[in-house]
Amino acid sequence: MQFGIFSVSDITQDPTTGRTPSEAERIQATLTIATHAEEVGLDVFAIGEHHNPPFFSSSPTTTLAYIAAQTERLVVSTATTLITTNDPVKIAEDFAMLQHISGGRADVMLGRGNTGPVYPWFGKDIRQGLPLAIENYALLHKLWREDVVDWEGTFRTPLQGFTSTPRPLDDVPPFVWHGSIRTPEIAEQAAYYGDGFFANNIFWPAEHYQRLIELYRQRYAHYGHGAPEQAIVGLGGQVFLAAKSQDAIAQFRPYFDAAPVYGHGPSLEDFTEMTPLTVGSPQQVIDRYAGMRDLFGDYQRQLFLMDHAGLPLKTVLEQLDILGGEVVPVLRRELAQNRPTAVPDAPTHAALVRATYGDEAPRQPRPNANRGDNVTGGSPYQDTPAPAGAAFGLARKDA
Repeated sequence: MQFGIFSVSDITQDPTTGRTPSEAERIQATLTIATHAEEVGLDVFAIGEHHNPPFFSSSPTTTLAYIAAQTERLVVSTATTLITTNDPVKIAEDFAMLQHISGGRADVMLGRGNTGPVYPWFGKDIRQGLPLAIENYALLHKLWREDVVDWEGTFRTPLQGFTSTPRPLDDVPPFVWHGSIRTPEIAEQAAYYGDGFFANNIFWPAEHYQRLIELYRQRYAHYGHGAPEQAIVGLGGQVFLAAKSQDAIAQFRPYFDAAPVYGHGPSLEDFTEMTPLTVGSPQQVIDRYAGMRDLFGDYQRQLFLMDHAGLPLKTVLEQLDILGGEVVPVLRRELAQNRPTAVPDAPTHAALVRATYGDEAPRQPRPNANRGDNVTGGSPYQDTPAPAGAAFGLARKDA
């Protein structure tokens, strides 16, 4: 399994001091948090995408590229990339580039997000949210797998003879997670393509996510990708830790009570009972999250939300020390016990390359001279034939 953290990039007032960090402070703090995640032994850092205050993460790939350059083994990802309002062409280019910069330590989580006004900000209609998600991903999937793409859909201008550059590292696309908190159609989409499904179960009861994950597993098998238990599942989570549970509750309560995403709703006690939020000792967190397998089956990725609600940087780093030092090593052992051999490991670029090429060397695309004209010109790459119809019908007939 992979263990890591994700950030929603909120800039929230610390209720114990009344101070709100600047955007510059919060951005630098997030970079420190990400590198510290690797230092304490975590596997993944992911960041969300937002285009409005009080969030800063409008350009996740820029942030993740810097983090990848400062780390050696940390997988960088998103939580989430807005498949509805971003151009699939730009997603294809940005994440292929991130793959190259990180040496393959990059994947992507796609979702619709939870900010309704983002749709008109980017010229989209929120009433078309699901059709946008389905069509845009169909195009993105194609762009990463075909050197020359012809495309016509409903929501963007057609493409004719288009090549997305750079090609994915080793010509193997980044692994894709489809993230959802409520939508069965997204679980179906993940299953159809054989991609991962990330259930960000941080706000709703387990029963809701059990239904979504079970649907995904059954449909994954239906589409011929493997047995239900071989589907690739990720879970969200939230914790706040202290040696004594009463200290953890006392320290976290003011942040919980004042945070916009929690405050003025259920009490801390009710929320921790209904959701995976666990505020307590390391052993309490271990017991709670070791039990996730009983609820959802064996899974591949567990991400925790740690740097939110106005918690100061010093506190977040201390939380990561406890998480990486006392909690995750035990969870690794417990969740590995009695894990069926048929259950796959978390996907990595190296594993995807092996699955694609076996013992053969992976493809390394080398371009021909090309000015974006794959309609009348030759192939854009030296190891592929010219596309059908190139050079006014003079291309190979079997291309």
